Amino acid sequence: MPEPTDAVDDTSSTTHRPNRQSRSSLGWVAPLALVVALIATGLAGWALLRPAPSTPAPTTAAAPQNGDPKANACAAYRTVSSAVSLQTHADTGAEVQGVAANARLAMSGGATYLLAHLSPATPGDLADAIRAFAAGLQDISMNALAGVPNDDPNQAERLSNAEKTNSKIAELCK
Repeated sequence: MPEPTDAVDDTSSTTHRPNRQSRSSLGWVAPLALVVALIATGLAGWALLRPAPSTPAPTTAAAPQNGDPKANACAAYRTVSSAVSLQTHADTGAEVQGVAANARLAMSGGATYLLAHLSPATPGDLADAIRAFAAGLQDISMNALAGVPNDDPNQAERLSNAEKTNSKIAELCK
């Protein structure tokens, strides 16, 4: 009885096999582009919902540090609020992805910056509001990075809560 001819010749299979590394290294481009586009769309929607600041942006790049914990926390808040507003309201032009990336960076970095400028002596109501705002910014930016659009009910609620907390801090810093 003849032997089956289904056996694979090891020498021929290795020479004719497509290069898996070159194909798999390009397979991430389309999903990444889709994620970036969704994030940009979400942030653009959030930017449309958030009113532009009525006060001019601070001229310094960093919040000044002095002995007053409330003044330090409020200066940090103004810096972050200005950065987030500027980056989410930027003219997109042809660089939609760049604007979206800067907006996410402003939110994520701003949250860290706010927390770094709190001191134990910061008034409790202000400190609590700043912590809530920082957590909200982190949640919004991380969900945007994960492709959650602004019209998602949970993301819309996060945006609404952040805006309310933003207004509360503005009142506390008057």
